[in-house]
Amino acid sequence: MTLAFPQPARLLLVDDHPLVRDGLRLRLEAVPNLEVLGEADDGRAALAWLQARDERGDALPDLLLMDLNMPGMGGLELAGIVHERWPQIAMIVLSMHDNVEYTMQAMRAGARGYLLKDEPAGEILSAIEQIMNGRNYFSPAVALRLSQGSLPTALLSPREQDILRHIAQGSANKQIAQALHLSVRTVETHRQNIKRKLGIEGQAELVKFAVEHRGF
Repeated sequence: MTLAFPQPARLLLVDDHPLVRDGLRLRLEAVPNLEVLGEADDGRAALAWLQARDERGDALPDLLLMDLNMPGMGGLELAGIVHERWPQIAMIVLSMHDNVEYTMQAMRAGARGYLLKDEPAGEILSAIEQIMNGRNYFSPAVALRLSQGSLPTALLSPREQDILRHIAQGSANKQIAQALHLSVRTVETHRQNIKRKLGIEGQAELVKFAVEHRGF
């Protein structure tokens, strides 16, 4: 399977089961476009790995592929911290649960994909392709449940919801950055993530959505 993006995608695998990580690495590294930069066995180890690379100035992964349930720091807590510190890193959660609430929690934490662990390997590759091309991805069973669910704003993280409220008020990126004590670049990254989650293309459409959903 050839993935449809021009640059190799760099990944970090986070799972407390070595056999799962070994299987994922074997399958992913068989694809020329993919590079597994490292592995971690829980959320804390993943954060330490990311922090060390960041401090050295080494390339960070484009995407984290993480288990939802791990001893110590699990996938939800890890996703929230990564989304806050490194919003440019995309995240896919692997889970045994097709429950909508788990999916919503993962998306609010900052994940852009949610896959069931019993999906075939090709489904993981499809998810990586979609996410690296700027879209979200859900297992088919999860996508069906979500389509019957709540407002799309429920998929946004608390930080993304804050930024959407400021957009509704007519604030520019610089004003939002000052109000939330963020860099302008971080605000721009969050805006892109908001558009991906909401399926919105342009800035005008984003502003229109923000105004129409001002009271979410």
